[in-house]
Amino acid sequence: MKKLFLMGIALLLVLAGCSKESREELRVFNWGAYIDESVITEFENKFNVKVIYDTFESNEIMYTKLQDGSKYDILIPSDYMIQRLNDEGRLQELDYSKIPNYSNVMNSLKEPHFDPENKYSVPYFWGNVGLLYNPEVIALSDLEAQGWNVLTNEKYQDNLFFYDSERDAFMVALKALGYSMNTTEPAELEAAYQWLIDMKKSMKPVYVTDQVIDNMESGIKDLAVMYSGDANYIMSVNEELEYFVPEQGTNFWLDAMVIPDNALNVDLAHEWINYMLDPEVSQLITEEVGYTSPIQSVIDAVTGPEGAYEGISSYVPRIDFPSDEEFIYDADLKVIMSEYWNRVITTQ
Repeated sequence: MKKLFLMGIALLLVLAGCSKESREELRVFNWGAYIDESVITEFENKFNVKVIYDTFESNEIMYTKLQDGSKYDILIPSDYMIQRLNDEGRLQELDYSKIPNYSNVMNSLKEPHFDPENKYSVPYFWGNVGLLYNPEVIALSDLEAQGWNVLTNEKYQDNLFFYDSERDAFMVALKALGYSMNTTEPAELEAAYQWLIDMKKSMKPVYVTDQVIDNMESGIKDLAVMYSGDANYIMSVNEELEYFVPEQGTNFWLDAMVIPDNALNVDLAHEWINYMLDPEVSQLITEEVGYTSPIQSVIDAVTGPEGAYEGISSYVPRIDFPSDEEFIYDADLKVIMSEYWNRVITTQ
């Protein structure tokens, strides 16, 4: 009897192992620090699948990974990169009959310039770029008078974090100079490059990516170029900090979920997109990372009484501000900016 019992246990273990090994896989490629990890586990349990979850630090790093032949079922790039991928024929159309939760998405985020017919993308998070600052050190009057040019105010030398991102960097410089962040004028791009060089030499900024979150939360420096979502999270932890968006304009951005043309599990990819648009799931994620949900009911919940972002005005970025822009992908401009940015980063 004991022998039969042990054989039964062994059989169950074998069957469990087989079941685990035979689970479908979903490969997701997302920004770092951009999800509540419990959501991944819940999705795995609900659909009996294994999620292979990789992260990237920039759209360009993501694109390079795809060029290596890596295959994913879900990508979450930014607007201009979605435009590039679509122009190159690397995305497939979505089947909205499999995404009923799409009805939860705010109408103002639908039909973006990079996907005017909503064929390829579904919003994940949205926001803008501004300045996170310590008002005890950085004067609001300086921010209001100088806008982005406060980043060249030597009063704040050695006290600045700046994104290691060519598009964000050139957006800041071009807006500081009064130009469109989508300009292709050689003289304007040259002027922006020189602005960035001069800023580096005079201000001695520290170039960062995701590590800026912990560093600003801890008060390592008092001024940082910052995505609104990161600023939201940091201000919910460190109430001494404030967020400012210059009147010169900024980047209004949208990160969205897309399915690559070479995805291996398209049906499960649709399930993932639909799951991310469940209000309870979206609220878990936004409370964890700080970025703004595309679902109005979630926005109302987290900014309302006792919400995670109550009183944090930056959680709902300004919309339709005249000098704000969205990035438009331009292959030639990408090459020019990359070359200039490499020079900026390597300049001593």
